Amino acid sequence: MATLVFGMNVSLDGYVDHDKFGPDPVLFQHFIEQAQEQTGSIYGRRLYEVMRYWDEEHPEWTPDLRAFAEAWRNQPKWVVSRSLQSVGPNATLITGDVGAAVYRLKEEFDGEIEVGGPELAQSLTELGLIDAYRLYVHPVALGSGKPYFASPPPKLRLTASERIGEEAVRLTYVPADRPT
Repeated sequence: MATLVFGMNVSLDGYVDHDKFGPDPVLFQHFIEQAQEQTGSIYGRRLYEVMRYWDEEHPEWTPDLRAFAEAWRNQPKWVVSRSLQSVGPNATLITGDVGAAVYRLKEEFDGEIEVGGPELAQSLTELGLIDAYRLYVHPVALGSGKPYFASPPPKLRLTASERIGEEAVRLTYVPADRPT
């Protein structure tokens, strides 16, 4: 059975904004390796449209950016949307009963499936489908924006912490009612 993990870069005050801060080279390498190992990713429409950037080659890319793009392109993606009519390469559109569709994915696949987007993660959290939360905490305070947790999460238990790169700390939590 697949494990659903919601992980994103987050400010000290709990906001996500890829335009205001991002990973240093060590953390980016971590994300490349993670993308290479993941079974796939589930996105909400807005984050999927941001991530579509990786579908096209850009001549100015460094080797690390190309490596991430290749890993991202190679993994299956599922996109939850009521407004999209189609999705790009190696992606499947999920409409209708999102909970049932995601539960089927968990049963059908092994390994880790990344959940992308705070609002989608909120919906899947409410359905009890998220198995772990990874917060990559950066030393910046934004004061406002899109919060990592779109609504209060369930009671969580810290299972791991690790400094990655010069600035980020990865905190991994699981729902407190789940066995270790």
